[in-house]
Amino acid sequence: MAHSSGGRVHKIDETDLRIIRELQSSSKITNAALAQRVGISPPSTLERVRKLEQSGIIMGYVALLDPNAISATIQAIVHVSLNHHSSAALAKAKECLAQFDEVLACWHTAGDEDFLLKVIVSDMPQYERFISEKLSTVPNIGKIRTAFVLSTVKQTTRIPIELDGMTNSHPAPREARRRNK
Repeated sequence: MAHSSGGRVHKIDETDLRIIRELQSSSKITNAALAQRVGISPPSTLERVRKLEQSGIIMGYVALLDPNAISATIQAIVHVSLNHHSSAALAKAKECLAQFDEVLACWHTAGDEDFLLKVIVSDMPQYERFISEKLSTVPNIGKIRTAFVLSTVKQTTRIPIELDGMTNSHPAPREARRRNK
């Protein structure tokens, strides 16, 4: 598997996949612990992580927050349809929708709606203000339909990845495999 970003091509191998999987589980892991888990030296691990970052495969690191702990208790999936679908109208809608802090994700979609938004707010009055003072002011908005989240069954940031038939199982580090033979 190869990834290109900014003219650089980075070929991902099995060791890179192990590094990516570990970092997706915990990006706060120390380089020494990461090296031990993937079965290579700490300097090699650090070099590989830097290459994954420079190539754009690893886009960044973030803290994941519990919405309930910060009083952001209302989550909604908002379906947005536009009246007109010219290139300029779509570009303007994308630009406007990306500016709203309440929007955690915005997907331009094919199907009945033009956009799906993942929105989080603290309460219903804040949601009402978001709709009336922000979303409805986006030029060319035709229809807005909201589905409120009752509970979260699954939420992850981990992307399943494969390489040459490998599954998302965590292969043992090379040294551990040799010891078990």
